[in-house]
Amino acid sequence: MNELDTASLILRLALGVTLIAHGWNHGFGPGGLKGTASWFESIGLRPAKVHAAVSSYLELAAGAALLVGFLVPFAAAAGVGIMTVAFVTVHRRNGFFIFREGEGYEYVMTIAFALTALAVLGGGQASLDHALDLDLDGVALGLGAAAAGILGAAGMLATSWRPSRTSD
Repeated sequence: MNELDTASLILRLALGVTLIAHGWNHGFGPGGLKGTASWFESIGLRPAKVHAAVSSYLELAAGAALLVGFLVPFAAAAGVGIMTVAFVTVHRRNGFFIFREGEGYEYVMTIAFALTALAVLGGGQASLDHALDLDLDGVALGLGAAAAGILGAAGMLATSWRPSRTSD
């Protein structure tokens, strides 16, 4: 494996595990989907139960796809979309640093940019994409995947986010 394949593998493993852990916590951690739905309701995502389930299962699926290197740019796009929603609904108003009250956006921003870099790199040699001879890498595809994630998040927010006036 060359340097880029190794970098892709490292990113895939780190980001895949992170998305799986995050999705697992939303779906099956303390409070489960019911607790996540309650929190989503409080930040204005409607219908909250649907968004809690979609967010949890999408994180799990995208994380698993990244771990095995399957359709990497599309899995990255899903993660970018999730991080974009988190940025807009929760983190942006709290400033940059995650340790600030309410948690700033440094975490979601870093994850989104790392996912974008991975979408550009592709799955690398040690991936199902490579084993299946899928040519899914490059600047255009990677940046397009990130844009698709952002556009998907924007569409979801436009149709489903109804924050109270005091939560902005």
